[in-house]
Amino acid sequence: MPLKTRLALQLATWFGCGYSPVAPGTAGSLAALAIGILLHEYAGFTGWHFLVLAAVLFVPATWAATVTARVKNLKDPQIVVVDEVLGQWIALAGAVTLNWKSYLAAFALFRLFDIWKPPPVRQLEALPAGLGINADDVMAGAYAALVLFLAGCFNLY
Repeated sequence: MPLKTRLALQLATWFGCGYSPVAPGTAGSLAALAIGILLHEYAGFTGWHFLVLAAVLFVPATWAATVTARVKNLKDPQIVVVDEVLGQWIALAGAVTLNWKSYLAAFALFRLFDIWKPPPVRQLEALPAGLGINADDVMAGAYAALVLFLAGCFNLY
């Protein structure tokens, strides 16, 4: 297998999280949350840092998802979880304060919107290749960030 393909698979599966035998999307989200907590606690990351991180990752994630979909010959392979990483970091970006309550809320809200897929989340899946794989989770993350932000404005966490 060519090096570029191996790199794409590593990134798309978020370094193996996508191979989880149970709920690979949840495993990817939990990995992103764990990284987010570490970055906040030890590097001082705040909400906007996570938004920048997701923006920087978007293009490589789209490339990796496209390559992986082509290699697996599937429109949206279950092993691709880098999209969950993007969505989870965007959800974290909506937190007014980062603490255990906002971490839990960001995780739960992102998973809710990712599974429920309210419009236009589901429609974004129709975009071609890796763009469609990632865009729906980006939108689910944006919905989660909005709800988390509004909850923070009312001091609910």
